[in-house]
Parts: sequence; structure tokens; C-alpha cells
Amino acid sequence: MQGREILLGVSGGIAAYKTADLTSKLVQKGAAVSVVMTQAAQKFIGATTFEALTGRPVYQGVFSPQEHFQGEHIGLVKRAELFVIAPATANVIAQMAHGFADDLLSTLTLTCPTPILLAPAMNAEMWAKPAVQRNLEQIKADGIQIVEPGEGWLSCGVVGKGRMAEPADILTRIEAILG
Repeated sequence: MQGREILLGVSGGIAAYKTADLTSKLVQKGAAVSVVMTQAAQKFIGATTFEALTGRPVYQGVFSPQEHFQGEHIGLVKRAELFVIAPATANVIAQMAHGFADDLLSTLTLTCPTPILLAPAMNAEMWAKPAVQRNLEQIKADGIQIVEPGEGWLSCGVVGKGRMAEPADILTRIEAILG
């Protein structure tokens, strides 16, 4: 992983705390990580956490360039070797399946030429909905790779499928994709 460039998207789910652990594991293995957060993600975990872990700014908006003045949606994907979205909420999956680009994260999914890996996380009832499953099938058909969520205790107080994969399992998939 030494010197590899990872673009890491964080969307709004309680599992965002696990993404901090994934970020730490990537950095410890020598990867350079750029983090993009949705507004909803910022309700669950602060940008300062990711800035401290990566030593880089956290990107949050399409119209507030911090580094790439042609737009972060252009510059960030130019240097990325892999785009990982963890957690990937039902909303992010729907945006990707239908080609919406209404924030920085969703815009990056449309401009990114490198492989994209999602780690979905959501309530078990949401995960089971036909619309979510259709959207997942669509993005898989579009070439997006998925780390399946696990089963277990969910923050909503039920046991079921929807837990974001563990950071170590996501890291294993990242390493396999990057070879």
C-alpha cells in the first residue's frame, strides 16, 4: 500500500466511526488518503478526525475548492488509484444508480475513471427493500464493486443485515483490487 493514492468517501451513517479506523489502517500501511465527506456524514463524525489521521484537508463541497481550482471533482480523481465509499448509504447507492450529481461525493462517482468500491451500511429494513436491491444490481452492472454488509446488532436496536463490513475486511478488498 506504500504510496498508493486512495480517495475515501464518507456518507451519513452511524458506521462512519468505522471509517476512521479504516483510514488509520490505510495510512499505517503507507497509503495517501484523501477524504470526502457529505453533509450528513459530518453529523456523525467530524472532519478534524480525518484531517488528523491523513494529514490532508477534508473535502466537503463542489464549490469550495481547497486544492484543485478546476474543481475538486476533477483533481481528486486524477490522482486516485481507487475510490472507496464507506459507509455507502442507501441515498449514495441511489445517486450512483441513477447518475445524480448533487454534492461532491456523487459528482466524484461520475468523474472517477478508477475502480470504485462501496461498503454499504444501513438499517436492515432499508437493505431489504426492492428499490435498494435494484439500485445495487444496477451499480454492480456498471462495474462498481461491493463489500457486502454483515449481519448483527444494528444501531436501530434490531439484529439483521446492514452492518458495514469491518475495516479489516474492507482493507483486504482494497489490497486485492490494487494488487
